[in-house]
Amino acid sequence: QVQLVESGGGLVQAGASLRLSCATSERTFSAYAMGWFRQASGKEREFVAAISSGSVTSYYIDSVKGRFTISRDNAKNTVYLQMNSLKPEDTAVYYCAFIERWPVAPLPYWGQGTQVTVSS
Repeated sequence: QVQLVESGGGLVQAGASLRLSCATSERTFSAYAMGWFRQASGKEREFVAAISSGSVTSYYIDSVKGRFTISRDNAKNTVYLQMNSLKPEDTAVYYCAFIERWPVAPLPYWGQGTQVTVSS
C-alpha cells in the first residue's frame, strides 16, 4: 500500500507564504516524478506542479508560476511545495502524487491532503 502524508497547510492572509511537505515510505520514490495537486471546495482536483525524478525539470500551471516552487529530497523521500504570495484563489486541499505520465497524469494513490486557506 502506497502511503503519502502531506503536511504544512494552514490559514494565512493573502501575500503570506507556506511550505508544504509530502513524505512517503515508498522505496521507489527517487525513480518517479512527483506532483502536487489541489482541490477547492466544489471543484475537481487540478494539477499544480511537477518535478522530475532527478529534480532537473519542473512544470507549473500558469496561475502559480513565479509564486510556487516544487522541490524534492530523494534521501528523505519527500517532496515540497514552497508557496509565496498566496492568493485567496489558492485555497484548497493540497495533495501530492506520483506522476505516471509526465507532467500531469498521477498514479491513483492519494494521501489525506493538507488544507490551505488564504484569507483576503
